[in-house]
Amino acid sequence: MNNELKNLSNEELIKIIQDSAKLWLAHDGLWFQAVESKYGIDIAIQCDAEAWKRFTVIEAKRIMARLNMEPGGGIPNLIRALKYRLYAYINVQEIIDVDEKSCVFRMNNCRVQSARKRKGLQDFPCKSVGIIEYSYFAKTIDPRIKTECIACPPDPHPDEFYCAWRFYIED
Repeated sequence: MNNELKNLSNEELIKIIQDSAKLWLAHDGLWFQAVESKYGIDIAIQCDAEAWKRFTVIEAKRIMARLNMEPGGGIPNLIRALKYRLYAYINVQEIIDVDEKSCVFRMNNCRVQSARKRKGLQDFPCKSVGIIEYSYFAKTIDPRIKTECIACPPDPHPDEFYCAWRFYIED
């Protein structure tokens, strides 16, 4: 471990976490573009889905370990874990309509989609990958949790968010 980290302030450590999350996202985007340029968008999305199927489980398990969280715990544990995903450090997200059995997670400002918007490009169609990403993450936190897509590109969405997901436990 880098001993210099021990001497940094909380503010400096937060900047490092945010920068590391941006670097992770940049690598993800570059990887996707490389596959897309060689094999086309459909194959790139298929490969991306397979990678997310594995990564999101690893991310959830590491967050759970870091927070001393056992599998289970329902919606409260999911809400807590969502706040520690790499995305949470660089995107604007919120959790609304919370009760013991459900909640809605919204990605209000997504770095990927915002960059595309600034460049005059259409939203990236991430719904098929998002369904895998969010459902596998939620099921890793608690196998009872089900995931429903409210809206995610290419779906139309309001200006307030890019994607929204409902997590729930059936009675």
